[in-house]
Amino acid sequence: MPKSYRQVPVNALNKGRRGKHRDLIVGILRELESLPPDAAMEISLANVGIGLTNLRAAVHRACNSRGLQVGTLADEKNFYVWKRK
Repeated sequence: MPKSYRQVPVNALNKGRRGKHRDLIVGILRELESLPPDAAMEISLANVGIGLTNLRAAVHRACNSRGLQVGTLADEKNFYVWKRK
C-alpha cells in the first residue's frame, strides 16, 4: 500500500506557534520591552479585533515564552499591560 503522506525530519520543523493574532502580539511585545518600569501600555479593546480573554491569554503566553513577567488589568474600554519588577 503506498504512503499518503511525505515524511520529514522532526528537527526540520518550525516549532514556533503562529496564531492568527501573531502580528498584534509581536507589536505589543516590542513596545512592552521598551516600556519604562513605571508605565503601563493602554490598548483599546475596540481597535484590536480580539476579545479581552483571548488577548490576555495571548499576551501572557508570549510573555511567558520570553521570560517576561507582566501584570494586566482591564476596564470596559481598555486593556493595560506592564512589566513587573
